[in-house]
Amino acid sequence: MNDLDLGRFRRLTLSCWYLTGPTASGKSQTGINLARRLGAEIISLDSMAIYREMDVGTDKVAPEDQGGITHHMIDIIDPSEEYSLAQYVRDASDKIDEIQLRGKNVLFVGGTPLYLKGMLRGVFEGPPADYEFRLQLQKKMEGNPPEILHQLLKKVDSVTAKRLHPNDTRRIIRALEVYEKTGKPISSFQKQFDAGTPASKCQVYVLQTPRDVLYARINKRVDKMIYEGLLDEVKQLAERKVPIGKTARQALGYRELFDYLDGKMKYGQAVDLIKQNTRNFAKHQETWFRSLSECRFTSSDKPEFEGIEDEVETEETELAEPQLSDKSNIP
Repeated sequence: MNDLDLGRFRRLTLSCWYLTGPTASGKSQTGINLARRLGAEIISLDSMAIYREMDVGTDKVAPEDQGGITHHMIDIIDPSEEYSLAQYVRDASDKIDEIQLRGKNVLFVGGTPLYLKGMLRGVFEGPPADYEFRLQLQKKMEGNPPEILHQLLKKVDSVTAKRLHPNDTRRIIRALEVYEKTGKPISSFQKQFDAGTPASKCQVYVLQTPRDVLYARINKRVDKMIYEGLLDEVKQLAERKVPIGKTARQALGYRELFDYLDGKMKYGQAVDLIKQNTRNFAKHQETWFRSLSECRFTSSDKPEFEGIEDEVETEETELAEPQLSDKSNIP
C-alpha cells in the first residue's frame, strides 16, 4: 500500500462507524440498535467469526437475532484455512464499497484490536512469500536455538528485533524475508501505519464496563457456551476429515477443550481456564484500545447504553453543521 493508496484507504475507512470493546461488553446488541439508528449494515470486526462451524464459542449473532440488520464477514472461510490481516482489510474494504453504493452507512462491530487498527490505519502487505528463503532460514535453525534468527534480525532491523520476542519465529522470518527482498527493514515500511488520527475526526466508540462487572459477564458467558454445547462443537471439529487450522484451533474456548480432549487436563480445569484466559484477553483488548488515538470511550453500564446514544447524537449534529455551512456559501 503506497502513500496514495493509503490516503484513499483512510478516507474510505474513516467514513465508517466503529463500535468495539472487550469481550462481553455488549457490542452485538448495541451494534444492532446503533445500525438501525444510522441506517447501516454491520461488518464483523471479529477474527474468529469468519470461520464456519465455529458458532457457540465465537458467540455469533444468529440470523434470527440480527434484528433485520444485514451482517457481513461472518462464516466466510473453512476452519482449516488461514486468513491474514491483509486479507481481512481487503475484503472488508470491498464490503464498504458495496454497502455505500447501496446508500447505506457502514458500522463495524467487534472486538479484534488488530482488525480495528488495520481498518483505521492500513496494513503493510510487503513482498510475496519467498518459500526458498524461508527454507534456508529453517535449515539454519536446525541444531541451533531459535534465538539465532533473532540475532540475525538485530543486525538488519534492530527496531523490529526489539519489538519481537526471540521465540516469535514466524514474525522474525517474515521480517528477515522483507529485508532480503527489499533491502529495507520492515520497520521502515510500518512507520506510516503507526500514525493515528485524532478521535474527534473519527467515529470509533469503545464500550467500557467496570472490571468486576465485565469479569462476571465473562464467567456467565462461558457457562452459557458450555450449556449450549461448546464441547460438542469442539468434538465435531476434532473429527473433521480436513483438520482444523492452527489459527482456528487457538481460538479462546476451543484450544482449552482441544487440550481436554487430548488428555492434557480435566474438563473442569479446561472450563476454568477458558474463563481465566477470556478475562486476560479482555484486559489485553482494553490495553490495545487505549493505545489507539482514534478511540473514544463511553460507558456500557447505562440503561440502553445512553452513553453511546449521546455520543452519536452529538456526532450527527457536528457532521451536519459543516454541510449547512458549505451550502450557505453556494452563490
